[in-house]
Amino acid sequence: MTLLDAEIGAEYIIKDIVTDDEEMDAFLFTLGCYSGEPITVVSRKKGGCVVSIKDGRYNIDNFLAEAITI
Repeated sequence: MTLLDAEIGAEYIIKDIVTDDEEMDAFLFTLGCYSGEPITVVSRKKGGCVVSIKDGRYNIDNFLAEAITI
């Protein structure tokens, strides 16, 4: 299941980041988005979703959300 399938307001644990792009991996890691970390979808928008990771909220697009396995 990817982040696109997540219910709004439910907390999930990130299982894996599935991407071939090292820059995207590094970017997500700097946000605190890595395996074993809790993540919550706060809201959805047309082009992506707002997620809560640790103490921050981030707007990520659908391409990034699809790469995050929960």
